[in-house]
Amino acid sequence: MDLRAELLKSIWYAFTALDVEKSGKVSKSQLKVLSHNLYTVLCIPHDPVALEEHFRDDDDGPVSSQGYMPYLNKYILDKVVEGAFVKENFDELCWTLTAKKNYKPDRNGNSVISHQDAFKLWCLFNFLSEDKYPLVMVPDEVEYLLKKICTAMNVELNSCELDDFLSQEPQGQGGLTVWQFLDMVNSGRFLRGIEQEAISMAVEEVYQEVIEDVLKQARSPHVLGTSSVLLPPRFDLHVSGVQGYLWKKGQLRRNWSERWFMLKPSALSYYMSEERKEKKGSIALDKHCCVEVLPDRDGKRCMFCVKTSSRTYEMSASDTRQRQEWTLAIQTAIRLQAEGKKSLHKDLKQKRREQREQREQRKAAKEEETQRLKQLQEEKERKLQELELLKEAQRQAEILLQEEEQRRRQQHEEMQRTLEIQLREAEQARASMQAEMVLKEAEAERQRKRILELEDMQERLQEALQQEVKARQDEEAVRYAQARLLAEEEEKLKQLMKLKEEQEEYIIKTQREKQVLKQEMENKNKCLEEAQKQLEEVRVNRQRVDQDVMAAQRKLRQASTNVKHWNVQMNRLMHPIGPGDKRTNVSGGIFAGYQPLLSRRDSSLK
Repeated sequence: MDLRAELLKSIWYAFTALDVEKSGKVSKSQLKVLSHNLYTVLCIPHDPVALEEHFRDDDDGPVSSQGYMPYLNKYILDKVVEGAFVKENFDELCWTLTAKKNYKPDRNGNSVISHQDAFKLWCLFNFLSEDKYPLVMVPDEVEYLLKKICTAMNVELNSCELDDFLSQEPQGQGGLTVWQFLDMVNSGRFLRGIEQEAISMAVEEVYQEVIEDVLKQARSPHVLGTSSVLLPPRFDLHVSGVQGYLWKKGQLRRNWSERWFMLKPSALSYYMSEERKEKKGSIALDKHCCVEVLPDRDGKRCMFCVKTSSRTYEMSASDTRQRQEWTLAIQTAIRLQAEGKKSLHKDLKQKRREQREQREQRKAAKEEETQRLKQLQEEKERKLQELELLKEAQRQAEILLQEEEQRRRQQHEEMQRTLEIQLREAEQARASMQAEMVLKEAEAERQRKRILELEDMQERLQEALQQEVKARQDEEAVRYAQARLLAEEEEKLKQLMKLKEEQEEYIIKTQREKQVLKQEMENKNKCLEEAQKQLEEVRVNRQRVDQDVMAAQRKLRQASTNVKHWNVQMNRLMHPIGPGDKRTNVSGGIFAGYQPLLSRRDSSLK
């Protein structure tokens, strides 16, 4: 976060404090006063007449934040010079404007923090808040800040209670506003039983570490609050800062003097006392500096030195642990200078933000993967349902086919029985007709015999001539009847043949319909097989996705292993240089030799 973004956050609070009606606009007279105060605290020369002319009252009415931004950027922020003004005075101006309107401590004096502590917490909030408006602090940063304050007091933060509070507190834009944060601290919910003085000292320590870039903080026994036992301070470069008393050897008189040292990423400054009223000197740190542990001599123990390109500074700590803390902290400051980083906590904040973004990306990817797997599962279930529907349709078709086949078989059997009955009736009629024909033939034979007898007796039976004629007529009639019966028999045979032909045509039609149904069943079976193949393809795709996920996890574990390996290699390379060689150009050469290794380590991490 650059200086312009830091200044804009504080100015945004001042602008919103002047917006009494919450319309997003501020009167020009108020903006003129605000701009004049900004010019003053930022030590920017300006023309009062031009300022008065720019914010002259006219018919345009109030100005919005977007309307004020061009003037703010051109005439104020573009002219700001880093180091030319006191950042704390600028923050106090913006805090005074916004606190009058928004900060509401306990009127009975039961607030956990003082007004000055609230100002420092406001500055810490602005530093750790997200770079979008309205300004909020995400729950991870809230927990980080509270843990640092509790660590400064050697107490442990109740994370479960904090999670309960954050889940109950309404959060806009995904985090807490500064006023919600101050109300939470003032409620005493997380700082029960701790004196206000201890809280003030802890807030001051965190403020110096985060805002003023102090790398290590020496803790006072009063910070422990109600506890009367001074616990040994824990050393953590990412949690604490560095300042405290050390013995320093002079350059001219070579005598030892006790000084109050304060370490920042760019310099190691030393003062007469911890009030820091009289500064005695400063050691500029860069990538060519180094720190070495020295053997005890001149009645001093736990000695170490800081080598720069122009001078070597010898110092003595009270014990071995304090010397180790100072040497590690100074090495950290030198490393920050070598990497081109001005502030440790800005770098840590950026890393935490990147980690949150990576977590959100992994969460989004996981949700996307879950959604995709869910869609695949739904697709699989849909395919299974379609398969079940196809199977059910096949079963229904088989049942209908069986019923149709049974119905046709019954019709065929019934028709066959009818035809057999008709055939038996025709056979019986034919047999009866044959019997009658035999009888008629026998009768005809007798008639012929009789005719013969009559012919023989023609002479004697002239009187019976008429009877013979009549007999002949009867014979003709019988023959005619016999011919008629034969014609009827032929007609019956034709009808029987026609019925047989109709039966054969019906049988052929039935076989054709059966073949059509069989073809439909084969088509449905093919559809079923295609659906099963698609289901198998879905299963194979799902296995392939699972293999891709496992491969990604293996790559992630391999990357983590590589990072740990290079961290070990880096820690080995960053060990202090042993005593003996004090030439400046040699120490610079050693660190120059480390640069390719550091470059290869950074490229491998990327």
